[in-house]
Amino acid sequence: MSRKPTLKDVAAAAGVSYQTVSKVLNGQGNVGQETHERILKAVDELSYRPNITARGLRNQATRLIGYSWKPMPPDQANPILDRFLSSLVKAAENAGYHVLLFPSQENDDDIAANYRELVRTNRVDGFILSSTNYDDERIRFLLDAEFPFVAFGRSNPDWAFDYIDVDGRAGIRAATRHLSEQGHSRIALLTWPGATKAKSRAGTSRTNGYYDAMNEAQLPIDPAWTREALGIFKHGFEQTQLLLMLPEDRRPTAVVAVDDQLAIGAMHAALESGLRIGAQFGVTGFDDTPGVQLLRPALTSVRQPIWDVGQRIVEVLVGLIQGAPTEQTQILLEPELIVRESSVRVGDL
Repeated sequence: MSRKPTLKDVAAAAGVSYQTVSKVLNGQGNVGQETHERILKAVDELSYRPNITARGLRNQATRLIGYSWKPMPPDQANPILDRFLSSLVKAAENAGYHVLLFPSQENDDDIAANYRELVRTNRVDGFILSSTNYDDERIRFLLDAEFPFVAFGRSNPDWAFDYIDVDGRAGIRAATRHLSEQGHSRIALLTWPGATKAKSRAGTSRTNGYYDAMNEAQLPIDPAWTREALGIFKHGFEQTQLLLMLPEDRRPTAVVAVDDQLAIGAMHAALESGLRIGAQFGVTGFDDTPGVQLLRPALTSVRQPIWDVGQRIVEVLVGLIQGAPTEQTQILLEPELIVRESSVRVGDL
């Protein structure tokens, strides 16, 4: 079709009246299972999406904002996500909206499926996305559907959409530079899988910050110093053990990690090897997770303005939903390096 499909197009494809289609899509239709499935099939095949403007004019806005996240394992907390969600919910309530939460799973074959269903059934007025990546199916779908959304994170450089993000590249650059200023010349990096091959949007950005700082300080970069691992304590511990097994002239004296769990694992591996954290082996993390200041030694980490991100995202999204004229919003916020004992040599704090 060269034009957008209409309700009548769906009705014709399904062999029913457009009134029947309308009732089914609004959850009011009392039709047989075969007819119901035929209508849904026609909707999918035609990529039909209800007219948002017309819906608003009929005062049928849901006042709901959709947000999906990947739940942590039962034995792991995620205080950064908790703070982000708290910020979203507070900002949404202040704007007269509520947040509809729907968790996703790591092994989802079609990560955009829930979004298509919620758009098709008019369950939400807009979406907030996070954990974005290159070629993100959710972003591509919502752009094609012209459905309101704002992302916490970026995607393909040529995709134009509204986002608020934190400059992870600048954060890791600052952490690496700090370790260099402490006198370390052999600095290793613990990053996420796919980061070195541009398969992880956030991971690649943070990894590039490491290379920026190393090149800026004219320090050598040994390929063996870049280790990819999931952001969990165990992997940070294991990868740092491998780093410390390198020959003495190649063995790193510091590690910059792209998240705090990897950093804590690195600290424990160094301690188990008999090294004094800070004085003999520097470690930095990312996220400034609540509680890292209570470690001994306390962890140096990059703090993200998570509360501010949540507030701004909702503000931009509500403007999109309500049709307020605005230029595209693309904001990159600066993180802050919080220096503590884990990265500072004795007497330098």
